[in-house]
Amino acid sequence: MPAENGQIRLVVGLGNPGPEYDGTRHNIGFDLVDQIAANRSLKWSRDRKFRARTASAGGTLILAKPITFMNLSGNAVARLCKFYKLKPDQILVVYDDVDLPIGKMRFRANGSAGGHNGIKSLIEYLGTNEFPRLKLGIGAAGHPGGMVDHVLGKFSAEEARELEKVLAIAEDGVNCALSAGLSAAMNQYN
Repeated sequence: MPAENGQIRLVVGLGNPGPEYDGTRHNIGFDLVDQIAANRSLKWSRDRKFRARTASAGGTLILAKPITFMNLSGNAVARLCKFYKLKPDQILVVYDDVDLPIGKMRFRANGSAGGHNGIKSLIEYLGTNEFPRLKLGIGAAGHPGGMVDHVLGKFSAEEARELEKVLAIAEDGVNCALSAGLSAAMNQYN
């Protein structure tokens, strides 16, 4: 089904595949798209041609979780865009952000990778940084040099309670972006 330019048709959650990464800070993008799929009663399927797990609502909305590791996410997203004939402004990428505290979120229409390897990969494969994104705060590492342990670490019980709240708000924000557009979501949820 054709969509107007700028109408979001693909929501991609970034994360790392495999049970050892479930519940880690780096997989918060997966957590949100899983929640969206569950609340819309959508079932995930694995599609090797996309290098992603996908769930679809009648072709008008595609949810995706790349099965590549984070730093190769752009490959899966580029494949999905090519197959569904989507432009970068029709994608919403959801991912973790260490520069935002836990419980905070921010929609952006574009921007740099900001040191995030998944976003670097998307920019490389799409050839642009002009794609919408939703950054979900995971807080900064507690000590210098501890970034890898931090992003691949699990949320504490207190953080998990905060995460549950922010994921509900983030889902509302994504639904707003899907129905009313990115600008409306930015105005209401940033």
